[in-house]
Amino acid sequence: MFCIPSFLRRPLVLAAVTLPALISVRGDEPPVVGGVEAVGYTSIDAPTGAYNQPGWVQRRPFSTTRVHIQRNPGEVSIEQWVRAREDDGEWKFRFQEEIEFGLPGRIQLDFYYDWTVEDSKAEHLDFAGEIRWAPADWGVIPLNPAFYLEYKVTDPSRGGDVIEPKLLLGEDFGNGWHWGLNGVYERELQGEKAEEIAITQAISKTISESLSLGIEMAWKRETVDGARNDPEHKFIIGPQLQWRPTKNMHIDLAALAGCTTDSPDFEGWLIVGYDFGGPEKKTGNMPVSGRR
Repeated sequence: MFCIPSFLRRPLVLAAVTLPALISVRGDEPPVVGGVEAVGYTSIDAPTGAYNQPGWVQRRPFSTTRVHIQRNPGEVSIEQWVRAREDDGEWKFRFQEEIEFGLPGRIQLDFYYDWTVEDSKAEHLDFAGEIRWAPADWGVIPLNPAFYLEYKVTDPSRGGDVIEPKLLLGEDFGNGWHWGLNGVYERELQGEKAEEIAITQAISKTISESLSLGIEMAWKRETVDGARNDPEHKFIIGPQLQWRPTKNMHIDLAALAGCTTDSPDFEGWLIVGYDFGGPEKKTGNMPVSGRR
């Protein structure tokens, strides 16, 4: 009798529950204008950004994976993040307040403040800044790469400062399907000099103008100084959704289950973002012939 390994049971159950729902809800077919299929059959799929990026990219589609450039030049946005982790019955929460600025030249600059709640005690964690840059507009280079660099000024009682470069990839698969993947390297500069190598990935499907559903996953290899050959391997996976109650607001939810001994039993994300706008964005659809 075939037996599924225990570490695969959670992700397989989650996928079995989530994927049929994604595939069965097809949404409306792309409109035909003058006999030519349009690129975006909803505004979230249309290339309305200053860098030709579609609406879903501009509304932070995933909790664990970033894609290209969100903010247009002159645009400002704020986000409130909440991350909940549960392991062996112990809950830990991290809160993050973030402000984002769109700059010319396919550049985005973000600043944020992190604090935690553990054992009913709130504590400061870090201040951080990040910059991301894309070498080309959306649709020019395959997989639409962007480069990301973050620096965290950590409270001395919580560890050393952290530097984190990332490679961001993302793509449209057509008919409302969206995908992103990040390659991540994180290094603590003092203390234990913790090191993390990670790959995060996500895929979602546009259901309507206000709703997308998908799956997110993350794999991490973590070590500390003096024990580089004794890593912890973590893998989490689970369903996610994004609800867009207004054109300026998005709410993301993700519920990820741990699949290895070192992983948390549960990791959940809540992100609420509001876009204050900036220069007027492009509107309308583009013909299929205009795609790369």
